[in-house]
Amino acid sequence: LRCQQLQNSHTILLVQPSHKPTSRTYCDFETLTEALEGVCKIYEEHLKELNPSSLSITYDISQLFDFIDDLQDMACLIFNRDSRAYEPKDKEWIKEKILCSPKKTGRKIR
Repeated sequence: LRCQQLQNSHTILLVQPSHKPTSRTYCDFETLTEALEGVCKIYEEHLKELNPSSLSITYDISQLFDFIDDLQDMACLIFNRDSRAYEPKDKEWIKEKILCSPKKTGRKIR
């Protein structure tokens, strides 16, 4: 898929935080860009749960990548308009795309 077509493709994010099959969940997004932002938001919610009394939390990309690596599984399915099918992508691919995204630097959340 061409880069622009990929960025604008419907994306389903699959997440399994623990080894338990019942921990599996998914989110769907209109674009890959939104899905990558969704990955960051999942991590931010995790940080808020770990630090409920903190007014703000800062993290960098290496911490986000460690979180992704610690998940039992994470993948996404990206719709390819040409083949009219979803293409699976793994954790490493997701991290590569996050690294290339405009919001790749450290973030501060409230």
